[in-house]
Amino acid sequence: MSLKKKLIILNTTIMLGLGSAFAIPSVKAESISDIQSQRTGLQSDISEAEQVIQELKKEQTKMNAQIAQIESAMKENDQKIKDTKQEIRDTEKDIDSLKKEIKALEERIAKREEVLKERALSFQESGGDVEYLEVVLGSKSFGEFVNRVGAVATIVEADQQILSEQEADKADLEKKQATVEKKLQSLKDMEVELKGMQSQIKDQKAETVNMKAKIEKKESETEALKQSLENKDAGLEAQIASIRENIKKEEERKASEKADLDRAAEEVNSSNASSEEPSSSSSEESSSSSKAESSASGSSKGESSSNSSKNSSADKPAAASKPEASKTETSSKPSSANTGSAITAGYKYIGNSTYKFGGGRTASDIANGLFDCSGFVAWAYKQAGVNLPASTDALKSAGRQVSSSQKQPGDLVFFNTYKTDGHVGIYVGGGKFIGSQSSTGVAIANMESGYWADVFNGRVVRVN
Repeated sequence: MSLKKKLIILNTTIMLGLGSAFAIPSVKAESISDIQSQRTGLQSDISEAEQVIQELKKEQTKMNAQIAQIESAMKENDQKIKDTKQEIRDTEKDIDSLKKEIKALEERIAKREEVLKERALSFQESGGDVEYLEVVLGSKSFGEFVNRVGAVATIVEADQQILSEQEADKADLEKKQATVEKKLQSLKDMEVELKGMQSQIKDQKAETVNMKAKIEKKESETEALKQSLENKDAGLEAQIASIRENIKKEEERKASEKADLDRAAEEVNSSNASSEEPSSSSSEESSSSSKAESSASGSSKGESSSNSSKNSSADKPAAASKPEASKTETSSKPSSANTGSAITAGYKYIGNSTYKFGGGRTASDIANGLFDCSGFVAWAYKQAGVNLPASTDALKSAGRQVSSSQKQPGDLVFFNTYKTDGHVGIYVGGGKFIGSQSSTGVAIANMESGYWADVFNGRVVRVN
């Protein structure tokens, strides 16, 4: 084979080798660009998932604070129930003691009655008037007996003393019995109310715990989604690294092949220099041909390098931005300055308070949003410069009663819950009222439908 033919074959082989060396990285660069675009989308999703997780954590923190507040109120209510039960037991002991006193009084009364009868008999035996004896012994009851004896003008002074003691004991007995029974009934009513409130607070806690569990589940699911996205992103990143490593190895392999081809070319040239067989013109022709093909090879390198640079620029993704939506909240106020202030004073506690029996009467309760119904009404009106009593019974007399059809914002509205007029709130208009409910804390409720419509008793008081 002639030297010219060998050089043509060698240069053709070099050109083919260089062409494949630069073509393969160009294709893989396009793959990297596609994968990088996928990563951009995944990283955007990961960022959104992180925002959702942060919002859920805030909600969870709020729920934990609300649960702690509810548990504190429940603890205080439990203590009140225990104290009330103890007072009931003590009052029942007082009643037992009173029953013994009643029995002793009844025995004293019976003995005095016998004394009166004996004196009446003695009066007859000593020559007294028969009509007196008939009056005394003919009585059918103690009351009638006393009245008859008192009506007899001839009764002695000692008998008058006995009758006075009888009347005093009887009055004392009735007074003690009425006082203890009233106290016992009051304590029993309080126990019923406390148990009812405690049950509703427990329901509120259960609902809050359930909401917290849902938030925790959603947070867990979002965390899992985020982890899945991060795993996919890491997989794509590893894939890009693998492709780049393969490109590097491919380039090294092609460079090694080129070096081998260059050495082969040099060996051919060295062989040509030492050979005497070929002519000078043939050598010049071969040399000219080699230079031309080498120049073409250089041109091919430049084009491949340019293409590689273009493909590399495609790896840079465009950034996207998302606008944030803003929310606007509105509220309406009644025209009256005092009633308007009383109504709006409680707005800050809506969704941020807990019902507490006897709450709203101390600075600590108010700071922590702990109110019962009457305590909230009194506090709200105090913010408007109006002092009202903090009990439902007293609030009934805090102004003049008006017809339900004439109620206006700021009027007090009453409901029959565990007892008549057991709940009170402030009417805000539109068939709604604001108050501290045992199931919600401070909230605005509809009194024209549902539970509150059923228990509204029609009592409306306009504050003086």
